[in-house]
Amino acid sequence: MTIIEKIIASHSRYETVKPGDIADIEIDARVARDFGGPNVVKNLINNKLKVKDPEKTFFTFDTNPGGSDQKYAANQHFCRQYARENGIKVYDINTGIGTHQAIDKGLVRPGGTFISTDSHANIMGAVGAFGQGMGDQDIAAAWANGSIWFKVPESVRINLYGKRPGNVSAKDIALNLLNIFGANKLLGYSVELYGEEVEDLSLDERITISSMATEMGAIILLIPPTPKIMEELEQRSGKKSEAVFADEDAQYLEVFDVDLGKFRPMIARPGRPHDDVDLEKVKYTKIDSAFIGSCTNGRIEDLRITATILKDNKVAPGVVLKIVPTTDNIWKQALDEGLIRIFKEAGALVSNAGCAGCAAGQVGQNGPGEITISTGNRNFAGKQGKGEVYLASPATVAASAVAGYITGMDDIPAEPAVFERPETTGVAGPTEKRKAPAEKLTVAEGRAWLILQDDIDTDMIFHNRYLTITDIATMGQYTFDNLEGHTDFAKKVQPGDILITAKNFGAGSSRQQAVDCFKSLGISCILAESYGAIYERNAVNAAMPVLGYDPEALKEIDLKEGDKLRVDYRTGEITNLRNGMTSAIRGFSDVQYEIYKRGGLLF
Repeated sequence: MTIIEKIIASHSRYETVKPGDIADIEIDARVARDFGGPNVVKNLINNKLKVKDPEKTFFTFDTNPGGSDQKYAANQHFCRQYARENGIKVYDINTGIGTHQAIDKGLVRPGGTFISTDSHANIMGAVGAFGQGMGDQDIAAAWANGSIWFKVPESVRINLYGKRPGNVSAKDIALNLLNIFGANKLLGYSVELYGEEVEDLSLDERITISSMATEMGAIILLIPPTPKIMEELEQRSGKKSEAVFADEDAQYLEVFDVDLGKFRPMIARPGRPHDDVDLEKVKYTKIDSAFIGSCTNGRIEDLRITATILKDNKVAPGVVLKIVPTTDNIWKQALDEGLIRIFKEAGALVSNAGCAGCAAGQVGQNGPGEITISTGNRNFAGKQGKGEVYLASPATVAASAVAGYITGMDDIPAEPAVFERPETTGVAGPTEKRKAPAEKLTVAEGRAWLILQDDIDTDMIFHNRYLTITDIATMGQYTFDNLEGHTDFAKKVQPGDILITAKNFGAGSSRQQAVDCFKSLGISCILAESYGAIYERNAVNAAMPVLGYDPEALKEIDLKEGDKLRVDYRTGEITNLRNGMTSAIRGFSDVQYEIYKRGGLLF
């Protein structure tokens, strides 16, 4: 078996598993954050469910660690009260990113299982553990049952050969991999990473690379731990564990041999983490701000390289540099090592530990027209604000902050460049509310909406500025208001309509609202070539019909925008009622049908 197959088997009732099997997996650590937590609690209360094994159940308040937004503060307090009543530990706003706490404190160890409302829970691949971001209903079910169903994914193996260039950071490795595989070539796979240079990666570097598996569309990117990594983990947590390794005869869907020696410092251009180019191609691009942090690049090694560049330098005039360590322990370590003083003397803003950047109202967001270079893992339109965001390594971000434009650490000018700031743009208002249809059917008829665009992410579907909304009835009006060309979708769509999109629909965040907004509008079903892994689970669990299709099926029925379409969820038969032509797509699986028939996972 592969690594993920061994982990799933060891946490299930099966001795062996293979790709396509569905198993209930015992979860070692079950986490809800401050934006998903209230919905998890509501699901439990509304369904009269109790928490099983509170000692394995946690809250982590890292999305809004300052509690600076009143709605977040209310949500956090609501979760604290529930935690007190049920004996659940809270890693509160003073501790930092939950996934990093899980690694450093040994909540999950090599070979273990971890789930969270964080779509980057697969960062656990850095220590050879299973981690998955899941939606509110999944987490609630796991809290109540101690386990959750999971479909065993296919595994692929990437062998990195050759010598790693000296100027290539762990973030550059991740961006180079994204450049090679894009956002969906590894979609739905468990990826194992091997190579001599891989074995030498530090824990911090492993975390950086594994944290961007989500952006590659992968279920997880697993890096087998070395004895040195195992020793470090034991020292951090005080807990022993045994690593899990793939068998020598493990079966992989594909094996890729990639020359690490050809990797180079890279930048992801605004809008897509996989739109990666050589740093030289965007060099001299003016910037207004820079951000160093996120679950990808806020570890102590990242802060040390940042301090090396900022020492005896100043942030360029007109540029704002924001630095956010991932955990409070790392913040204190940076203080003890004198790094915080270097940051402040250089003119940087240093915030308390947390996710930052990735959620509205947090340190790292930017405004309309603002150009930011960031160490984050995502730069979807609107994700880190209304401006444009380039992704890069901490060294590149720090060097650019000093220069005033994008540049590398070996080419910082003697005098920084000063640029005029771009003009700001207006903000669109909300759209009208819609009601979802009352009945559930196994056959749907409705107008076809063709939005045949790949990699529509959850920020395009339901932007993170609305994450505090928990009432489904009010969600529909915000659907697609961050998807260029379709911001008026919610005004035009009618109950019963059918959405047809392309590859990797729902990439990105684990937010349930990106599913529920379509239910709010009364969309009868969604057809896509493929889905983001978390998004598909959320839709299935919420009894929202999502089905897969091959492009030829649409051609066979000559489907056009606005045609009335009939879809049979069970058989997969689709009929264009304009011309009577029929074709076949992928209908419900047995599991999906059972959940749909019950009205949702928790019913």
